[in-house]
Amino acid sequence: MIRAHVLICGGTGCTSSGSNAIQQAFADSIKANGLEDEIKIVQTGCFGLCALGPVVIVHPDGTFYSRVEADDVAEIVTEHLLKGRVVERLVYNDTGSDEPVHGNVALSDTAFYKTQNRVVLRNCGVIDPEDIDEYIAMDGYAALGKVLTEMTPDEVIQVITDSGLRGRGGGGFPTGRKWALTAPNKAPQKYVVCNADEGDPGAFMDRSVLEGDPHCLVEAMTIAGYAIGATEGYVYVRAEYPIAVARLQIAIDKAREYGLLGKNIFGSGFDFDLHIRLGAGAFVCGEETALMTSIEGNRGEPRPRPPYPAVKGLYGMPTVENNVETFANVPQIILRGAEWFASMGTEKSKGTKVFALGGKIKNTGLVEIPMGTTLREIIDDIGGGIPNGKKFKAAQTGGPSGGCIPADLIDTPVDYDNLIAIGCMMGSGGLIVMDEDTCMVDMAKFFLEFTVDESCGKCTPCRVGTKRLLEMLDKITSGKGTLEDIDELEQLCYYIKQNSLCGLGQTAPNPVLSTLKFFRDEYVAHVVDKKCPAGVCKDLLTYVIDKEKCIGCGMCAKACPASAITRTDYIAPNHKLASFAIDPDKCVKCGACVGTCKFKAISKQ
Repeated sequence: MIRAHVLICGGTGCTSSGSNAIQQAFADSIKANGLEDEIKIVQTGCFGLCALGPVVIVHPDGTFYSRVEADDVAEIVTEHLLKGRVVERLVYNDTGSDEPVHGNVALSDTAFYKTQNRVVLRNCGVIDPEDIDEYIAMDGYAALGKVLTEMTPDEVIQVITDSGLRGRGGGGFPTGRKWALTAPNKAPQKYVVCNADEGDPGAFMDRSVLEGDPHCLVEAMTIAGYAIGATEGYVYVRAEYPIAVARLQIAIDKAREYGLLGKNIFGSGFDFDLHIRLGAGAFVCGEETALMTSIEGNRGEPRPRPPYPAVKGLYGMPTVENNVETFANVPQIILRGAEWFASMGTEKSKGTKVFALGGKIKNTGLVEIPMGTTLREIIDDIGGGIPNGKKFKAAQTGGPSGGCIPADLIDTPVDYDNLIAIGCMMGSGGLIVMDEDTCMVDMAKFFLEFTVDESCGKCTPCRVGTKRLLEMLDKITSGKGTLEDIDELEQLCYYIKQNSLCGLGQTAPNPVLSTLKFFRDEYVAHVVDKKCPAGVCKDLLTYVIDKEKCIGCGMCAKACPASAITRTDYIAPNHKLASFAIDPDKCVKCGACVGTCKFKAISKQ
C-alpha cells in the first residue's frame, strides 16, 4: 500500500539542474531501504519556483524541499520517509532568515503561493503529465464529455463568450467572439490551431503547461473543434521544447488509445484528431497568419488581413487559432461555468493570467494571479522583492512587443486595459523586473536587437525601419548621439507602428517608446552629458581608482587583461605602498578590476 508520494519537478528548469539524477537517486535509495511498495515517485511538471530547483515535494504532509542535490536523497529517504523526521536543512525558507526552518513547510503556505489562483497551472506540479489516468482523476476530459453529450456547438461558444475569456497570446481578442466568427463559415474542412511557438525572451508559460499538463490542451482543442465544426487540429510548437513536444505526443497517443481523439468520440458521432508541427524558432511565427503559412510548409511570413483566418486560414479554410494558455482555461470554464470564470479579474479582463517572472527578483518562476493584481503585489508579495537591497526601477511586460512600467506606477493593476492606458501591453506574459543598475536605453536596444534579427523582411517599414532604429540607439549608447537623434528616433517609431504589415513590426518600437516616455532623462544624459546614469553602456564609462582607498596591493593590476593598471608615485596617508591608476586609453572596461578589489577603491564614472 502506497503511504507517501515523492513529487519531483520534471520541467525544463529543474531537469537542467539535475532532477533526473535526483529521481534515479530516490529510486535507488527507496529500493535499498525496501520501500518500493510504500513510496511512489512521480515526475511532475513545473511547480513554479524555478529559482529553487530542483524541487521535491513529499506527500501527504506536503513538505517542500528546495535546491535538492543527489547527495541529499539518501538522508531524505532514511530520515523523512523511513523515520518520519523532516530534513529541516533542505526545507524551503522564505522568511529571509539564515536559520533553518523547524518542522514542515508546505508549498501552499509560502508567500509565493498564498495569493496565487492556479487555474491554468492547476495540474502542473501535481500530476504525472505522462499518465492519462492521473489527468482523468483530476476531472480530465469531463468537460469534453459534457460538451459532446449535453451541449450544442452554439451553447459551447456562448459559454466561452459569457465567461469573458480573452486571448492570452498578447492581443487580448475575445475568444468566444473568435469562435463565433468562424463557426458559421461553410467549408469542406475547418481547423483548430494552437500557437505554442513561445518566443519572447524570458517567457516560458506555454512550455510549462505543455510539460506539466498536456492533456489539458488536447481536451480544449477538441472542444474548440466541436464548437466551430472542425475535425482536425495542429499544435505549432518550437523544436527547442523537446520535453514539451515529447509529453504532448504521449498525450495525443494516449487520448487516441482511450477513444478521446479520433472517430466517434464519446459515441457522439464527432470526429477530431490532432497533429504536432515543429517550428524552427522564428519569432514572427507567433503571428497567426505567419504560423499557418509555416504549417503549410512555406516560409513563415504574415499575410495581409482581411481575409482573417476565421474566413480563410490554414490551407485556405476557416480556422480558429489560440495560444496554449487560452485553451488551458476552456475545460474549467465548461465544467465550472461562465459565471465562475467571470467572477475573477476585472470588468473587462476576466480570469487569471500566468506570468513568467524573471530578472532582478528574488523568486523567479511562474505565477498565476487574478487579472487586476497590482504590480507591487506581484513583485513584493509573490516575487519576494528586489535582491541585494537594490531599488525597483521598472518592469518590462510583453517582451519585445511590450513596454516598461516605471517605479512610480508600481500600483498599476495588471490587466489588458490598464497596461494599454500607460503605453504598455500584457503580451504573452513575460514580466522582467529591473533594478537601479539597469540602463533603460540599453534595455530598449536589447529588445530591438531581438526584433531586428527576427523580422521576416517581408515589409519595408519593419525590415528597414527597425534596423534604422537600432543604428540610432547604437549611436546614442556610444556617446555619439544628439538631441535631434532622440526626436528622429521617436518619429520613426510611430512610422513603423503605423505602416508595418503584422504585429511584430507594429509593436517592435514599443520598448523604445515606453522608455522615451518614462525615462527620457536617461536618453538626454547619454547625448548631452555623455554619461550612462546606470553605468552600463561601456563607451560612456570610465573606471577610476580612489587613491585614498587604494592600499597598493596590486590585485587589480594582476586581474586586468589589458595591462591598463599601473603603479603611481602617490602614497595615501597610513598606507605604506604607492597606489595604482587606470589608463583610460588602454582600459577595455571589462570590470575585472572592480570584482577583484576588496577595498571598494574602484568605481565606474
